[in-house]
Amino acid sequence: MRKVRKMRKIRKIRKIRLKMIIAFFMFNVVFDVILAPFIIFWGPFEATKTLAVGSVLSSRHPQVVKAFLSDEEISEIVNKYDNSGSLSDIPIQRTVSEASAGITIEDIDGKAFKGKVMLIKDPKRIKVAVTKELEVTGERVSDFVKDTGAIAGINGGGFYDPNGTGNGAFPDGLTVHNGEIVHNNVGNKSTEIVALDKDGNLSVGQMTADDVKKKDIQEAVSFGPTLIQDGKKGVFQDSAWGAAPRTAIGQKADGTIILVVIDGRQLSSLGAKMSDLYNLFKDYDAINAANLDGGSSSVLVYNGKVISKLWNIFGERYLPTGIVVMPE
Repeated sequence: MRKVRKMRKIRKIRKIRLKMIIAFFMFNVVFDVILAPFIIFWGPFEATKTLAVGSVLSSRHPQVVKAFLSDEEISEIVNKYDNSGSLSDIPIQRTVSEASAGITIEDIDGKAFKGKVMLIKDPKRIKVAVTKELEVTGERVSDFVKDTGAIAGINGGGFYDPNGTGNGAFPDGLTVHNGEIVHNNVGNKSTEIVALDKDGNLSVGQMTADDVKKKDIQEAVSFGPTLIQDGKKGVFQDSAWGAAPRTAIGQKADGTIILVVIDGRQLSSLGAKMSDLYNLFKDYDAINAANLDGGSSSVLVYNGKVISKLWNIFGERYLPTGIVVMPE
């Protein structure tokens, strides 16, 4: 009996110790989460503060920065951010990870980011995928790829949320599929667009609904900023966008389409600034290139699998549009 009571006592002590360890761990996690913003925004680490301000201001929660810093402090940091080329001038390492059926995939590694680049020789393989339940609910990129019979896909244009449900049902700006404008919430106002005509030529920059018809645009989504237009650098500010997960599209002079997905908000990859994307596309000899929706939307799907590193712990986001690569 003594032995049984002793064993029970030992097990009880072990349970108490385990609960204490778990409680201590949880306390430290909560404490670190609460303390982190104070260290970032009020601490001595200027580089971390500059990067954080640029990233958070362009996120869905810019009020976090304003809770810790004055408008004057933010303005000073933003100016410093725009004048800093420290994350943009480092050569990017490129390694081919797969090549087949007119598609080449390369792993890219910059100073502060990692990601994937997909090169598609035939631009006519690129299509816009639109959620089947437009204005009701969005779909995941993996669903777009599966539904269209595509080989690969990335997230597409921006979206708005008139009902506050956050389910990716309403694409913003102009959305074109198979030569038809399937959604338009800007009338005939000019909007930032990424478009492909019947010959597979990529157009970026401002365009109206009338322009879409005149130029015989077949596929298009709206987003920006323009990174390269007709070989010239677009107008953008790093401070307006920060460093984050990115998705972008470009085209070489020979017609090759360049799809880019940058991992971000992770220890292994903080994310890319717009100047990083610009330099990347210049490295790939793009003559036209533009940024697409990013952040938690950024994803690259290939052969039925997500091959980029998602920032969102809940998996793929539900979106109104995607850009897919059809079979040859």
